Amino acid sequence: MDWAKERATWPYSQHSRFVLCKPHRWHIQDIGDGPLILLIHGAGSSTHTWQHVIPLLIQTHRVIAIDLPGQGFTQLGAQQRCSLDAMAGDIINLCRNEGLQPDTIIGHSAGAAIALRISELAPEFSQRIIGINAALDTFKGVAGALFPFLAKAIAMMPFATDLFRMRASKGNAIERIIAGTGSNLSTHDLDFYKRLVSSQTHVNATLHMMAQWQLEPLIARLPKNPISTLLIAGECDSAVPPSASKKAAARMLNARFASLPNLGHLAHEEKAGIVVTLIRDAFSDS
Repeated sequence: MDWAKERATWPYSQHSRFVLCKPHRWHIQDIGDGPLILLIHGAGSSTHTWQHVIPLLIQTHRVIAIDLPGQGFTQLGAQQRCSLDAMAGDIINLCRNEGLQPDTIIGHSAGAAIALRISELAPEFSQRIIGINAALDTFKGVAGALFPFLAKAIAMMPFATDLFRMRASKGNAIERIIAGTGSNLSTHDLDFYKRLVSSQTHVNATLHMMAQWQLEPLIARLPKNPISTLLIAGECDSAVPPSASKKAAARMLNARFASLPNLGHLAHEEKAGIVVTLIRDAFSDS
């Protein structure tokens, strides 16, 4: 993504800065004062996904939102650093490098899995994890075997990412993709996703993340993870079944599950106020 071109209309760009913490050059948004909340977006998204949540959170907290390696405006320093373990470790190093000690980590979809992995690698790092439509389930059967293979094949084939990017950014492809997650976004919000998929570097990094993604070890260790956790799921999420969060919460030592009627995978973009109310309740309960 071309920051010089996009910054004028990117949400909260006035709070953006870039940090070189090897191997990546990170895009960070730093807003507000108070206990620190770290926001981690899901695969194929960026800091923009939090644009409706941030003004509510900064009433009481300092918020740090980051772009994952290669996605949004973070420059990918090493293609092999797109796995769950690698990204979690690199985010920990970034926070330590910047002197950041999150009180809470909030992750959406794959970002929630990263947050939970961070809590394993650095138990002292945060007091609680909040997952929104957490990607804590795996593809079954043939799809489970083919998905990483196909993602890697697309990412590695010459011109394949260009073709994928062009097809995704044409016509109403993004509208169909978002609708397929069970969410209903405004034209304004959809535009950010259209701009993201028009970026070859963003699409390529997302595909590398998909190709390197392995959830099974994290899921197997959930019963041993003691961190205070709230898993929020939209009942209309057709990308990640709400049952994934419900089952994960039931298996953890100190976790709760909350459902959101009539909301989909991007619930925090559809109804930020409802989601933040549940987040605030988690603060008061712990």
